[in-house]
Amino acid sequence: MIALSLAEIAEVVGGQTHDIPDPSVQVTGPVVRDSREAGPGSLFVAFAGERVDGHDFAAQVVGAGAAAVLASRPVGVPAIVVEDVQAALGALARHVVGRLGTTLVALTGSAGKTSTKDLIAQVLRRKAPTVFTPGSLNNEIGLPLTALTATEETKFLVLEMGARGIGHIRYLAGLTPPKVGLVLNVGSAHIGEFGGREQIAEAKGELVEALPPAEEGGVAILNADDPLVRAMASRTKAKVILFGESDEADVSAENVRLTDSGQPSFRLHTPSGASDVTMRLYGEHHVSNALAAAAVAHELGMSADEIATALSEAGSLSRWRMEVTERPDGVTVVNDAYNANPESMKAALRALAAMGKGRRTWAVLGKMAELGDEALAEHDAVGRLAVRLNVSKLVAVGGREAAWLQLGAYNEGSWGEESVHVSDAQAAVDLLRSQLRPGDVVLVKASRSVGLESVAQALLETGAEGEVAAR
Repeated sequence: MIALSLAEIAEVVGGQTHDIPDPSVQVTGPVVRDSREAGPGSLFVAFAGERVDGHDFAAQVVGAGAAAVLASRPVGVPAIVVEDVQAALGALARHVVGRLGTTLVALTGSAGKTSTKDLIAQVLRRKAPTVFTPGSLNNEIGLPLTALTATEETKFLVLEMGARGIGHIRYLAGLTPPKVGLVLNVGSAHIGEFGGREQIAEAKGELVEALPPAEEGGVAILNADDPLVRAMASRTKAKVILFGESDEADVSAENVRLTDSGQPSFRLHTPSGASDVTMRLYGEHHVSNALAAAAVAHELGMSADEIATALSEAGSLSRWRMEVTERPDGVTVVNDAYNANPESMKAALRALAAMGKGRRTWAVLGKMAELGDEALAEHDAVGRLAVRLNVSKLVAVGGREAAWLQLGAYNEGSWGEESVHVSDAQAAVDLLRSQLRPGDVVLVKASRSVGLESVAQALLETGAEGEVAAR
């Protein structure tokens, strides 16, 4: 973070200083909420959670060198005491971002946010210093913490924005006002919380409403292939740039194909030129993500050749998202277990089918959460798609939703041993260890709450003699 004195911070957040001998002392280190990350010059933000109260670690972090604690009550060490710690954190982020003059890029969507954010960051940082959201820290706490890592040298700040309801993105955009806003898609993720795709579109569109007008540099980048996103053009005064396969798209791809290993290759078209891309990521769904990143980069001054080179060299920065590892025995494990929704589940299955040409393929799938009344139909559809894509074996893991996955496969024609329902992750591991053969490809995917990453990790563990723990 840029250096600010404790007195300045107290004024910005509307707090009172307690046990601070010298208010001119500056915060020169990071702003953190994890006491283990506190160090010299840092500011520790004490949240009172259900299980852990950050205030209990106040003495520890100051002992580690933290300049002070941002707290909701006096803690016996240097502290800035506020009524609402979360609101104070947001106010501090808004102040710092306003002082920096950094170009802020914000993105949202039902699927692909984190992968696209990682692509944008990897492209833009070839042009200038770039700070971006780590992993999926895209809420009212993670977003301001990310923004506060920017410094005077930061040219681009790329922030992922999530939403659990109407008004959430409007709130986040108020903390960190974007100049460029990207909406990827409107899908079924969290449809149970929102009530329908139209309500999701209403929430996601709050991002483009927050943009400055075109004459002040505002740019809204929208998916031309998603009607609900395309319609958001009427909700903004910013310049509108479209990406996708549509004839109306300003940034598009032609000659899209997958390599033998399942990596997308295409010719990128931008308003200023065209160039060829072959990605290191897996699955055709990354083409749309790449076009979104290209549209952002083009608007920020990069050429088609520069963008294509960056996209071709970009990798996966976030864990458990199409994380591909080949074991010594030739088994390929695809760990995509960080999260799942109908759109991302179908994209992952198509990627598995592309990667598995001539090889046995396994889809180890679990529950997709927060689908509400659509849950049965969506799980059934995923099970059916696995059969249509000729996935060799579907392993449905868990309870009711897993049973629906297998039922969909059965109703589509998987009547033999092509699909199986197991109770939990350990049962899936036991099954895989007994039946995997060299050369097989295994996809592991479910909502984060299911914890199926343990299956992928178990398949990649090595035994005492260094051999892969699988038969």
